[in-house]
Amino acid sequence: MNIESLPILENPIFLISILCGISYAIAGVIMYKFPPDSINYLYGYRTINSMENQEKWDFAQIYSSKVLIQAGILLILISFIGFLYQPDEITGLIIALSILIAVTIGIFLKVEIALKKKFNKK
Repeated sequence: MNIESLPILENPIFLISILCGISYAIAGVIMYKFPPDSINYLYGYRTINSMENQEKWDFAQIYSSKVLIQAGILLILISFIGFLYQPDEITGLIIALSILIAVTIGIFLKVEIALKKKFNKK
């Protein structure tokens, strides 16, 4: 049995979700273990809100890394839909990219809402 005979590897829902899920989870772990110490424009969760001051920055880095890990696990779980549903290539690509975009927007919204809840109390 060679790798080309596995139809699941041709399903964009499986491939995009599993690869991005693994990438998100790894990036989340790296950010959690090695968060950026100071506000910068290269590494970390960077939005206008998170870069406003050091306290917000520190919170955003830890919180976003946890959310990124959760999102990665969610994408990995979603990838198993590819075992059950095998649409044509274009439909699968549209579904997979839509899921990825929705999860990415969800990460952003979850972190921004948490920042507002935590820092707008003062």
